Parts: sequence; C-alpha cells; structure tokens
Amino acid sequence: MATNADGTELADVQEGSVSVGQLYREMVGGGSADDESIEQRSEAILAAVTESLFEDGEFEFAEETVKSNLDEILLMLVALRDSRTHGKGLMEDLESVFGADLSPGTVYPRLHELEDDDVLEVHELVRTKEYRIDDEEACRETVAAAMREHLALGFFFRAALEDL
Repeated sequence: MATNADGTELADVQEGSVSVGQLYREMVGGGSADDESIEQRSEAILAAVTESLFEDGEFEFAEETVKSNLDEILLMLVALRDSRTHGKGLMEDLESVFGADLSPGTVYPRLHELEDDDVLEVHELVRTKEYRIDDEEACRETVAAAMREHLALGFFFRAALEDL
C-alpha cells in the first residue's frame, strides 16, 4: 500500500485504470519536466484522471472550485516546474489546464500569502518575479491534506448517490 508524506497509507482504490495511490504519487512524486512543458504534463495528468473517472472523459472544473483550491493548485503548478515560474505563466496554466480565467487580483494575493507563509520563495527579476517551493514539506502537507479531504468528500458523495 502506498504511503503519503506524513506516513499514512493510501489505498490503491481502483477507479477505472488510475488508483488513488497512483494519482498521489504522480502529483507529489517529482520528476522532470524536461520532455514536455508543465502545461502538457498538467493536462496529461488531468486527462488520465478524467478518462478513468468519467465514461466520456469529459469534465470541466467550475471556476469557483478552482478558486477555492487555488493555494494547492498553485503549489502543484510551481512544484512541477523546474524554474521560470512566474505569475503570468501560472495564470496561463490555470486557464489552459483548469479552464479558469482568473484575474491577477485573485492569483497574485494568493502567491504573496504563500510567500508570507514561507511555502514559496520569490526571486525578483527586472520585470517579473519567479516562484519556487521554499518549504517542500509544508507544500506536501498542504496538498496532501487537501487531497485527503477531497477524496473523502468524493467517496461520501458517491456512496450517498448510490443510496438515492
């Protein structure tokens, strides 16, 4: 059985061809983005998930869902990049991968808060800022906690729907 960063076990509950453990390992397992862009890698992860969960593979996030999970999404997008992570690129990823056209007034305050919380490290350049994960453990804990909550809620909804 797979374990997450805090040592708790993740069940490899199969839902189509992707297990919870596989999704977790993919999201936190690192790896190099040399062969493909972060956008392509993020889109590939999302496509694998939606194809395994939904019969037609079609799925769209509600923008409000992306907003309410923005910290975790931003952390994963930054973590998946090796470098050159800037706000504009993150906003483009949010649009292309998650279909969320968020304003700078929504995204940048979240990035600044993650910096204030010492989870992100910011390097100021001449015309932009680059973001990197500063505290990898805090990043993993934040994302793992959100993942557990969403999985539990999803399985609750699934069980409740079966009882309807």
